[in-house]
Amino acid sequence: MSATAPLSPPSLIPPRPSVGLTVYGCGPDEAALFRELAPRYGVVPALVGAPLAIVGDAVLPVPGNRSVSVSHTSEVTAPMLRALKRAGVEHVATRSIGVDHIDAVAARELGIAVTNAAYAPDGVADFTLMLILMAVRHAAHAIGATTRRDLRLGGRRDAELRDLTVGVVGVGRIGAAVIERLRGFGCRILTHDPRDGARGSEERVGLAELLRASDVVTLHVPLTDATRHLIGREELAVMPPGAVLVNTARGGLVDTVALLGALESGRLGGAALDVVEGEDAGDANPYLGLLRALPNTIITPHTAYFTEAALRDTVEATLVMAVELAR
Repeated sequence: MSATAPLSPPSLIPPRPSVGLTVYGCGPDEAALFRELAPRYGVVPALVGAPLAIVGDAVLPVPGNRSVSVSHTSEVTAPMLRALKRAGVEHVATRSIGVDHIDAVAARELGIAVTNAAYAPDGVADFTLMLILMAVRHAAHAIGATTRRDLRLGGRRDAELRDLTVGVVGVGRIGAAVIERLRGFGCRILTHDPRDGARGSEERVGLAELLRASDVVTLHVPLTDATRHLIGREELAVMPPGAVLVNTARGGLVDTVALLGALESGRLGGAALDVVEGEDAGDANPYLGLLRALPNTIITPHTAYFTEAALRDTVEATLVMAVELAR
């Protein structure tokens, strides 16, 4: 009998190297998900409840990781980015779709990668439809009357969405999800997107034509230098009398001074805003009190994205990107 060859020792698979990630402004629900999901991706998260801040030239606390994560409420300025660079940071991930709160020019000059976290559009799309319906059916007035124990019907009857034209500005993932929901109501849908190659099979028109023809205009474009105050005095002036503006994207898309004038004059029928300019200032925001005082305006606290599913998507996207950039 021939000698049996000795068995080779089992292959040793080296463990995947861990990736460090400092998560600033991390709330309790986010922290729980980071702790649950991070081991699956080989990420060791340092969870910091306070937002990113610097004192002098130093980042507090010092991250000690190449990747950091911030929330959409944290403004990341050029001095902050320089302090992060000195601390060895090469990647800033925002736990949001929008990146307008990060100084992109400074990041590019410093060689710091900036990434966002795309989450399923359903939560924002659902919320947008809710705001559209509330605005069209004058829900703020009805709820206010009920709060005053006035159960009498108002003097005017509301329109039905099927009889209206809705203009969707921005047909990315969220805009497309809004359009999908609108189809079920049977309304006419117009679309416009300032970006090349935007998707969508509905009637695509220029912005001016969309504004002139739409009873409801809903905004779903990112905030950039090109889209800041996309809706200003001239744009509001061409909207039909009594039209409604809905914004669940970014407050800076709308010139709030012009919007206040259109609402106060009664030319614009109403506005439903989940975002407003300067919202991070809270009660110090000069526009917030003026908008809240108007009976034809609905204000919500940037909550359209605030769902459990979106949170999980955001945390996973943040972890995946940290791993990708560490390779």
